[in-house]
Amino acid sequence: MAEKNPMGVDKDVEENKVIAAIGYLWILCFIPLFLKKDSKFAKFHGKQALVLFIIDIIVAFLFWIPVIDWILWLLVVIASVVGLLQALSGKWYKMPVIGQLADKINL
Repeated sequence: MAEKNPMGVDKDVEENKVIAAIGYLWILCFIPLFLKKDSKFAKFHGKQALVLFIIDIIVAFLFWIPVIDWILWLLVVIASVVGLLQALSGKWYKMPVIGQLADKINL
């Protein structure tokens, strides 16, 4: 069980929400995964950010149709902003589809 401070706030979340949010900034997804290995909150958001990063790389290299590429890139950006805001808010927000893919990553 997570350690709570006297006000009932999860200590892991409070200490690591900024690092978890930084992970949603493209290649910086590796920061919460490697610097905060012991933080379940940072790893949770770091894995989702890693999936978004991988999708962004795939979109950049596999799609040559400008409209589809732009739409997919925009969706990745929107998902990254949502994840960043949720992490800063201290929420364990599991993104649809992205969250299920992130669950399959064992780090």
